[in-house]
Amino acid sequence: MMFRLPLSRLALVPVLAGGLFAATAPAPAADAALSRPEIEKIVHDYIVEHPEVVEEAMAALDKKHNEQIAEQQKTAIADKAAMIFDSPNQVVLGNPKGDVTLVEFFDYNCGFCKQALPDMLGLLNEDKNLRFVLKEFPVLSAGSEEAARVAIAVNRIAPDKYMEFHKRLLGGRGPANKQKALDVVAEIGLDKAKIELASNDIPTVLPALQETRVIAEGLGLNGTPSYVVGRSVIPGAIGIDRLKQKIAEVRNTCTADGGVKPC
Repeated sequence: MMFRLPLSRLALVPVLAGGLFAATAPAPAADAALSRPEIEKIVHDYIVEHPEVVEEAMAALDKKHNEQIAEQQKTAIADKAAMIFDSPNQVVLGNPKGDVTLVEFFDYNCGFCKQALPDMLGLLNEDKNLRFVLKEFPVLSAGSEEAARVAIAVNRIAPDKYMEFHKRLLGGRGPANKQKALDVVAEIGLDKAKIELASNDIPTVLPALQETRVIAEGLGLNGTPSYVVGRSVIPGAIGIDRLKQKIAEVRNTCTADGGVKPC
């Protein structure tokens, strides 16, 4: 579910027109009310002469929209903090006691997630006080869900091997699915049959995926990669430099925020 405003950009036109008319129309005499065509011409002529007001109004609407989404997401993060940051179903990399947690929602078939893999590895290598959480969020295909189920099984049975599995599968070429994921399992020396059996254990695997979907719906996520840090949602592969900036901002302010734990 995405957060949306009931007022679309198209709906702004009559609103803008009404405002422009009120601002620009001459005060009519008591017995000389303007006709509809006269009003429309006044508004039309003003917009033609001052097209920048439309752009300014659209920008203001977008800004208000984004601010409302950010506030809704901030509330959702606070409400679901334990599920987002401390779920037993998630993968935790880096420093488990780090002072800032960065959460990534990803799909093994997401091209942008593949591009963002070096960002995660770079952050973990450079920031020894970062706690990095991974959330399996298969949204692109049936193969994505198959791969995610195998990944969840790897994390449950051999968590020390998860990072190697993750790097090979996400960094590999071609579409990810059950067979490809199990091939990676064999490559890293795990028992393929045991992992496959665990990936089919519905009572343990599906709750992890369902939990991530609940979080994603609450935050209004509809794509991957998406990140959560502090009380903010970051959509898209924004690059390591901007991620570092976001982490630094949270690190500098989280002690005074007094809400989400860890920061």
